[in-house]
Amino acid sequence: MSKHVAVLMGGWSVEREVSLVSGHAVAVALKDRGWSVTEIDVDRDIATVLPGIAPDLVFNALHGRWGEDGCIQGLCELLKIPYTHSGVLASAAAMNKGVARRLFTAAGITCPDGQVVSREAAIAGHAMPLPFVVKPLNEGSSVGVRIVMGEGDLAQLKDAEALGDRVLVEQFIPGREVTVAVMGDRALGVLEITPAGNFYDYEAKYTAGKSIHVLPAPINATVYDEAMGLALRAHQALGCRGVTRADLRYDDTSGEPGNLYMLEINTQPGLTPMSLVPEIAAFSGTDFADLVEWMVEDAGCDR
Repeated sequence: MSKHVAVLMGGWSVEREVSLVSGHAVAVALKDRGWSVTEIDVDRDIATVLPGIAPDLVFNALHGRWGEDGCIQGLCELLKIPYTHSGVLASAAAMNKGVARRLFTAAGITCPDGQVVSREAAIAGHAMPLPFVVKPLNEGSSVGVRIVMGEGDLAQLKDAEALGDRVLVEQFIPGREVTVAVMGDRALGVLEITPAGNFYDYEAKYTAGKSIHVLPAPINATVYDEAMGLALRAHQALGCRGVTRADLRYDDTSGEPGNLYMLEINTQPGLTPMSLVPEIAAFSGTDFADLVEWMVEDAGCDR
């Protein structure tokens, strides 16, 4: 008899709709491979729903707060149900951008200059010299991110409720956006993202035609290898497991080779048809079904 996998999706974060797409894609892939699958659109009664279903394993396809920040991971630990992706501590650390930066720096990984401040300090423009980027501390998919290039851009922060009361203010790094998928103990490849707009925001991530993906990233070969190594080091520095995605900026404005800066690690990267990790995995020779099945087996569920 095949093992029973509960695929958690949806939830109530701002990334709910994307999570539903990821979760359904995962469920279809697992069913096609012969796994017994129950799809769960997660609500706040999940602590009672999961024991009633009694799965052998949880595939966590939730994105954003409550699903990606250690909360659902802690519930699975309490219920003694194995689950995919990173554990409680790594998930919480990766989701908190201030904590993640400190761990990256301690591991010798270069990040943009930055600090955690109140939203009021960010609005006043006194946190650091312009230009800078303002980010919520605990959101994913670039939700709430604002780029402040000049004094006139500070006004946009006043109505940005998604930022919260405390924010991360980081030096703006010119250049290119690159991302690296990590699967277990190996980096799979480096992809360059060219958004149609000013930066790779939520709309660019999930709207067809809003960004161009180039794989492998057309960057200096030594820098390409360095990006692979940094992604794996960041994955290990946070204690991640399973699949993650590292987002970096590559400043080549003075020519190549340029300088890489770690932005963040995503412990629950998207698994939609437009998502980056499945694209990079396919480039490395791992198709979507193989990727999903590996994640289940890596989490401790063999048929």
